This record gives sequence, C-alpha cells and structure tokens, in this order.
Amino acid sequence: MIFLNLAIKSLKNRAFATTMTVLSIALSVTLFLSVQRAHRAAQEGFTQTISKTDLIVGARSGPLQLILYTVFNMGTPTQNVSFESYQDLQKHPEVAWTIPYSLGDSHRGFRVVGTNGDFFKHYHFRGDQKVTLQSGKVIDGLWDVVVGSEVAHQLGYHLGDSIVISHGVTKGEAVVKHDRRPFKISGIMASTGTPLDRSVYVSLEGMEALHMDWQDGAVPSKETPASQIKKENIKVDNITAFFVGAKSRISTLKLQREINEYKKEPLLAIIPGATLSELWNGLSYVENVLRIISWMVLAVGFMGMLIALTTTLNERRREMAILRAVGARPGQIVGLLVFESAVLTITGVVSGVIISLALTESLKPWLQNSFGLYLEGSAITAEELVYIFMAIFAGIVIGLIPALRAQKQALKDGLSVRV
Repeated sequence: MIFLNLAIKSLKNRAFATTMTVLSIALSVTLFLSVQRAHRAAQEGFTQTISKTDLIVGARSGPLQLILYTVFNMGTPTQNVSFESYQDLQKHPEVAWTIPYSLGDSHRGFRVVGTNGDFFKHYHFRGDQKVTLQSGKVIDGLWDVVVGSEVAHQLGYHLGDSIVISHGVTKGEAVVKHDRRPFKISGIMASTGTPLDRSVYVSLEGMEALHMDWQDGAVPSKETPASQIKKENIKVDNITAFFVGAKSRISTLKLQREINEYKKEPLLAIIPGATLSELWNGLSYVENVLRIISWMVLAVGFMGMLIALTTTLNERRREMAILRAVGARPGQIVGLLVFESAVLTITGVVSGVIISLALTESLKPWLQNSFGLYLEGSAITAEELVYIFMAIFAGIVIGLIPALRAQKQALKDGLSVRV
C-alpha cells in the first residue's frame, strides 16, 4: 500500500507527463490491435470470397488463373467451355447444382457476367451468406440486367435505367459498344464487400444476343433489331466456366478427378478453398509487413514512455535522496520506479484495448460498406491476448532502465543534490 500511495502521488504530481505517456501507449496499442484486426478481416474476406462451392471448372489452364478470373474478375480466360460439356457434367449423378459463368464484355470498366437464376440461388460467400438484392428482381427477361452495389453507387444507377454493354474488357473508352441492344436494370444487389459488388449480371441468352449476327468477331453492317430477338430462340454455344456443388463432400475429390480426365475436351476442376489459401500464402510478405508495422508502432509507444520517465529523473533526484534519508533501500527505490512504469503500462494497454474495441464497433458498418472489411469473429484472439501480455511485460522491463539509473544517482547524491 505504501508503494501504491507513493506511486499514485508521484504520478499525480506529474499529471501532464503521466497523461501523455498513458495516451501514447494507449494509441500505440489501439493502432497495433487495429492493424491486427484489419489483417484478420482481410485474410478472412479473401479466403471467404466464395464459400459452399465445391469445385470451379474451366478450360485447362492454371488453378490461380482460373480462380482469379472467375472469383476476382481479374485477368482474361484463354479458352471457353462448350455448353454441351457443361450440360453433360450438369447431369452427373454426384452434382447437386451448377452455376454457369460467361465473361468477355464490360460496362464502363466493370466486368459483365453472363449467368442464370442459379447464381442467386446457390452462390455463397463468407459462410452462409447468399447474394441478395437491395431492390428490384433477379434476371428474367432477355434484356434484364442486375448491377452490383458499387456499380450502382459509382455510376448513380437506379431501377429502370438503361445501360449499354461494350465488347471486350476495357477500363477506358470502349472501341465497340452494343448501343443498339441496351439492357434495362431490373435489380441492384445488396453490398457484399466482395468483387460481386463491382460486376454487372446478365442472362446467358442476353450475352449471346449481344453478339448475334456477328461473323468472326466483326461487327455486322446490319443487325437484327433487339425487339425481334426472342430468348427462346437463342442458342448458347460456350461459357467461360461454371461452379459446382457436389451432393456430398466425400465425392468432391472423385468428381474433380473425373472432370480433369474428361475426354470430350480438356477441363480443369479446382477446389476454391484450397486454391484461395494457396494464393493467400503466396502473399505472405504482406502479412509479415503488417506484423512488422504493428510491432514498430508498439515499440514507438514504449520508447515514448522510456523518454518520459528518463527525462523526469533529474527533477526527482531530491525525492530519491529524501527516500534514502528516511530509510528506503536502493532496491526499494528501483521497485518504486518499476511499479510506476507497470501502472503506466497497464493503464495505457487497457485503455488502448478499450479504445480499439469501441472503434471497431462504431466503424464496423462503414468499413464493411466502404472497404469490404467484415470485422466478424472474436474481438481479440488468443494470439493477440499473448501480444497484449507481452506488451505489458515489455513495458515493465523498460521501466528498469530509468529505475537503475535513479538508484545510482541516489547512492551518489546522498542528501546533497544539485539540480
């Protein structure tokens, strides 16, 4: 209790420096935990961009290339899959459902995806979350289009607006526009925080209708008017890829092997979860950089505490001399100063944890909508808890430096202190 009373009175006597030291540690811990939480959210968001899909099937290329252009809308596929093969594998006894995926066009820099109603029924992300509409309805008519939430936000679209799709994937001014066959927005997707938000969805028949009358990829001089094209008359020849849900997880590997050995055309089937984990591991340097930044931030906070304690030692030399005069042993002086550093460290760390939790809860909706960071799961993981205790221990150890220096000064000064 004597130690506690002396420490509290000493800290109160230096209220401004004490407050600044605690604030420095608290902000460092807040930033440290925030970086850790952002790292966790980024990793979970990356690996959970697609879930409950057992296989992704496309033309034979590479697993990473296939996952990039189907899940992340990055890159361009080299080959297509014939619709006949898709229908054949769709009837496989181990297949529960499929989602066709056709790429090749864009709208003002956003990728256009040709699919069907199964996309809205079976596509999952972040566990059990399904694709839902913020407003409107799913694709029904030939010229219906559903736009992602970010597309609608950036381009200011509303239900009923007409949009023109461009040939090929381009971010600049499109060379060829399908302006004679515009689409009408029938639905706007709710925000998912995934690449789905930056995509435009049309029916497979709608994508085929765009290129009707084309010959060898060239724009025809005369096109069939959009009003005369009927959905039932459209024949789909190729798609880019398709997602597969197996009837049981046990049959997934067997189904993957059969697709990879498919005789009619060379196909590649990948397990998305495994490929996403492999891709994230390939980006491990980002994880290491974030961890280094976290520790550097924490180190700066404790250096601030060390500087604050050291710079006040000269002012406290008379105090140390008086304590020696009333019988305090050198070890007790060291213990007093270490105890003060422990109080500062624990107060700063606890304050930082509270601030971090409060900021996480208050900013969660904004981070989800603006950056796609879903801060779900444990507020603090076991690993972060270990880091917190390590920080407290480090702060106490750092307090030994000014404490040992104060001990030497007290022994040398006696009661004759010159300041």
